[in-house]
Amino acid sequence: MATNAKLFAATGDYKNEIQLPAMFEEEVNKVCMYLHIKAILNNNRQGTAQTKNKSSVSGGGQKPWKQKGTGRARSGQNTSAVWVRGAKAHGPKSHDYFEKVNKKVKKIAFHSALSAKAAEGKVVVFEALSFAAPKTKDLLSVLVKAGLEQRNALFIVSDKDANLYLSSNNIPWCRCARVADVNTYDIVRANNVVISQAALAELEGGR
Repeated sequence: MATNAKLFAATGDYKNEIQLPAMFEEEVNKVCMYLHIKAILNNNRQGTAQTKNKSSVSGGGQKPWKQKGTGRARSGQNTSAVWVRGAKAHGPKSHDYFEKVNKKVKKIAFHSALSAKAAEGKVVVFEALSFAAPKTKDLLSVLVKAGLEQRNALFIVSDKDANLYLSSNNIPWCRCARVADVNTYDIVRANNVVISQAALAELEGGR
């Protein structure tokens, strides 16, 4: 069964419905989506958090006091974790969180995310997404006319239009991405996916 999406003019006026490519009609594979999104989030982690353990903290060369006769608890170093300014017992260590995902899994996950959004009716197509000047006001008026205001929109464009990027940069619920850069996580966390016709043709040809 063909999946359709609303087609809007660059001004935000509704025109008609357009049939989406076959990649928007695939079976949703939640396992592949989970694997890809988990890898994306983990690969964005710095993994540089680290504290000094007992061997790396400064001090500890001399026994604080003799072993017996003082009435105090025995102690061998002032770098122990129980001491003030001592080492951290089991603190975080730097760690590489990189996860590799096969191309096939990425492709299935990406198509599944698009298909899920299309099935929910949350994919809309614009004839063009470009502006003569970077003005947030102009972009907002287009979105309001198309009924997409306050909807956490993701714009997918063929080439990253500087004016569109700057116009959407001041709107907290809008993000802009090229076809080559958009991923499964971007699509899943967006409420509405707004695609230009040029980007739709590029998606059909290569993603």
